[in-house]
Amino acid sequence: MATWIWYPGDFEIWLGNKFNNRRTERGAMFPPFWKQDSHWPTVEFTKTVDLDEDETITVVAEGKFNFSIDGKLQYPHTQQHIPKGVHQLSVKVWNQATPPALLIEGKTISTDSSWQVTYEDKIWIDENGVAHGSGIYVPAGSWHFNRQDTPPSHYQLERREMCPVGCEKIKDGGLLYDFGRETFGYLKIRGLSGTVGIYYGESREEALDKEHCETLDMLSDKDQERLTDEGTRTYTLDSKAFRFVYIETLQGGYDGVAMDAEYAPFDEQRSGTFRCSDEELNRIWEVAAYTMDLTTREFFVDGIKRDRWTWSGDAIQSYLMNYYLRFDCECVKRTIRQLCGKDPVTAHVNTIMDYTFYWFKSILDYYLYTGDLTFVREMWPRMVTLMEYVLNRTNADGMAEGQSDDWIFVDWVDFPMHKRGTLCFEQLLFCKALETMHTCATLLGIDSRYGALAADLLSKVKTTFWNEERHAFLHAIEDGEMNDMVTKFPNMFAIIYGYATPEEQQAILRHVLLNEQVEAITTPYMRFYELEALCAMGMQATVLPEMKAYWGGMLREGATTFWEKYIPSEHGTQHLAMYGRPYGKSLCHAWGASPIYILGKYFLGVRPTKPGYDEYEVRPCLGGLEWMEGCVPTPFGKIEVSVRPDGVTVRSDGGRGTLILGDRCIPIRGEG
Repeated sequence: MATWIWYPGDFEIWLGNKFNNRRTERGAMFPPFWKQDSHWPTVEFTKTVDLDEDETITVVAEGKFNFSIDGKLQYPHTQQHIPKGVHQLSVKVWNQATPPALLIEGKTISTDSSWQVTYEDKIWIDENGVAHGSGIYVPAGSWHFNRQDTPPSHYQLERREMCPVGCEKIKDGGLLYDFGRETFGYLKIRGLSGTVGIYYGESREEALDKEHCETLDMLSDKDQERLTDEGTRTYTLDSKAFRFVYIETLQGGYDGVAMDAEYAPFDEQRSGTFRCSDEELNRIWEVAAYTMDLTTREFFVDGIKRDRWTWSGDAIQSYLMNYYLRFDCECVKRTIRQLCGKDPVTAHVNTIMDYTFYWFKSILDYYLYTGDLTFVREMWPRMVTLMEYVLNRTNADGMAEGQSDDWIFVDWVDFPMHKRGTLCFEQLLFCKALETMHTCATLLGIDSRYGALAADLLSKVKTTFWNEERHAFLHAIEDGEMNDMVTKFPNMFAIIYGYATPEEQQAILRHVLLNEQVEAITTPYMRFYELEALCAMGMQATVLPEMKAYWGGMLREGATTFWEKYIPSEHGTQHLAMYGRPYGKSLCHAWGASPIYILGKYFLGVRPTKPGYDEYEVRPCLGGLEWMEGCVPTPFGKIEVSVRPDGVTVRSDGGRGTLILGDRCIPIRGEG
């Protein structure tokens, strides 16, 4: 079937610009603060065909186009006659507003992944990778846009109408609507006559605080742009995140309120599941899954109220959780493409050095879970230019050090921690990025220096930062002196990435991760890695009560989705505040959904050992549960695991698996 095609990555860049610029604060637009690229306005598509007989094709483009056969320009009819024989077809499309895109349908000729494309740099991009010395092929039309009346720029997520589950009259005369749980979509006001003020809140307190609530609208019946149904005069507002909506009638009145909830569809039959003997943990998994579904949109977004942007550090966790929940590979690829933008590289991804390093690793993670080498080949040129940018900014020791225009994030912390100088944490991420480059180059048959650079950097990191007396990696070098602070951040990554020996791992476990004197992590963002490091050390029995206390604590505070940050010692409205603002905290944040990943990979114990689950292992661990069952999505279907007192059962739709129970290794035969 014919599919719309476009220049590789241009659709994601264009859609990402629309996506990232939808954020508002108190009615004012709030764009991201990093470089935003644009699509190429003119591109040329070409293919050589060999026809046994004449053929008539239909040509449709997003933009103005011309059509050539063997270099001879044709009159731009949508119906083009192609004589039998060998011919080169070329279509140039110009579109300044949206990415130039092309759809051709015929008996044997159709637009698909066999077409080449250039943006007039005279470098042709083909399906085998390199064309005329450079250029990498991207499979065109990966969203399977295949209808003439629905071109790529018309794409939108699906919607379903929802009504509030409660309505409360407030003493000043307004009405507070409760939609039951956090949601995202388009508020609709029916039968408006006059003017209303609309105040949205992830919490009841925020919706009722007209002075400080972070998203609001003022709507008048004279606002024809928002009138969507002339018959019933229904006004549809721009998309917002909320659970509560307070509507203050300033003049006139209205008949009713509803919303169109917007969502990314998924296949329930191919989705991951988890159930166990602990009902609180079941509820944690369910809320984590709902949090992920809300933050899975055109791209993986950080939070649905704030920031509504794509962040690489947030996204890499979303990808991993997605592999154990919906296995939406297209959203992974879209987000990775959108984050890297176009060359030349002038700043780190999202301006954050650690987020650049996560971006590299996300590509190798994708390959491990999917086996999709084509995407690695597509991204390789961008990986090279971004890594060269990184290498050109290293210090005299070859280590990554933040410069004046870099943001060194690590985590939101409540204790003093300098983020300047040469941070051990950043070097470990840098080393993994170099290893990723080496692995990807090897997969593509490319000689590179990245393996040697990674080995040299790791040797320097261990010599510089590992302290035998403290049994830990120290924090940083500042102004030529060692800042010997011990934090969990570099130490848990040393375990996860395999950069510590077994003896060092045990020392880190005792003296850092389980040491109450080391400052605690208070964000779900880094608790993701903390719990992963503990599980990698076989500490599921410790992790289980941690999940119940931390994520269960949010549930006991009334959470219907998981938050950007949670400090158990806080109370009431303290949980809503962040950044010095009373409602600054995101109450639906993707990185809050990490139990999905932890339970799938380290409790059910399912993980690929070869790309695309061609081979995999199931190493279940109850961690104190009486029983558990669930399934993990894969490229070939699902792997189902049941662990009960009377035994373990595994059923797989494909692949070659190994069930590991203590010292026993039992082959799993896939049914696919």
